[in-house]
Amino acid sequence: TWHLKKIPQIVRERTFSLDSPKFEAKTKLELNSVCGIECQRKLPVPSLSDLKSLLSYETVFENGTRTLTEVSVLGAVPDPAANTTTRRPLRKKRQIYGTDSRFSIYDKRFMTNFPFNTAVKISTGCSGILVSPKHVLTAAHCLHNGKDYVKGSKRLRVGLMKTKSRGNGRKRKGTSDGMPSFQWTRVKSTHIPKGWFKGVSGDIALDYDYAVLELKRPHKRKYMELGISPTIKMMPGSMIHFSGFDNDRSGQLVYRFCSISDESNDLFYQYCDAEPGSTGSGIYLRLKEPNKKKWKRKIIAVYSGHQWVDINGEQQDYNVAVRITPLKYAQICFWIHGNDENCTQG
Repeated sequence: TWHLKKIPQIVRERTFSLDSPKFEAKTKLELNSVCGIECQRKLPVPSLSDLKSLLSYETVFENGTRTLTEVSVLGAVPDPAANTTTRRPLRKKRQIYGTDSRFSIYDKRFMTNFPFNTAVKISTGCSGILVSPKHVLTAAHCLHNGKDYVKGSKRLRVGLMKTKSRGNGRKRKGTSDGMPSFQWTRVKSTHIPKGWFKGVSGDIALDYDYAVLELKRPHKRKYMELGISPTIKMMPGSMIHFSGFDNDRSGQLVYRFCSISDESNDLFYQYCDAEPGSTGSGIYLRLKEPNKKKWKRKIIAVYSGHQWVDINGEQQDYNVAVRITPLKYAQICFWIHGNDENCTQG
């Protein structure tokens, strides 16, 4: 069941202008030397002043101008059991080895319907998910490398799926119902938490690898609601689901599901088969609504991609996702609505 949680308040304190970014960074679809599972376990619980700094955010507008908004956080209760993890036997399976368990969605009845139609393509090479009539959730590193905004993010666009029939509308023998083509929409503004930037956190802070894009015009499609990420033991079969546009299957929407192997306060470690291009996909669960028999899908994490980390002097790899905690829910919800009135219950 989805459990209601009281959400902390993010309150805008002041906003001021910054110099325009250079937009010269290269897009990296894999991150190196980030804080791994062992390192995450040892991280201290952020203080209230840390949270104010980490959850303040930059906004970049379509014309290249940039602002920094400082926030205060009300009602945040530090979790005394922060970063405790549930250890599970780790499956030595990374990216794709052996049997590929991904599904390409060809049938346009599925492709153009919920939940698959909420997946979008980002023009810098990532995926994302529709979270309101005008907003898309994706990974911060698709737009910013920790020091500067990536090339191409100045004229950022989002591709929404539409299906085109092949030939003259007549279905050829042996062909699929249609391959997705994209209707590209310009991005009006981009929000990234300050916790993602180097200098604030010392190194790239994977915990803050998320961003919200505001589209220039509404898309008029069904979108997926945000949810608070439950712990592994509160998930049916510990299973998560996500769809994105993996680079090795050009022009195809790729769906997968798998179980989570490990978790920290802010991250999920899992070994869903995934290739670059699916980074930024919204990870979702299907749980029951409280006191109802209805099931509902909600986004509980953002897929951050395949990571290499240094563990006791050895390079190891895994797939990681950033969990939507009550604090991150408050921030993303605030970005979508422009106030916190709609964000009190998650």
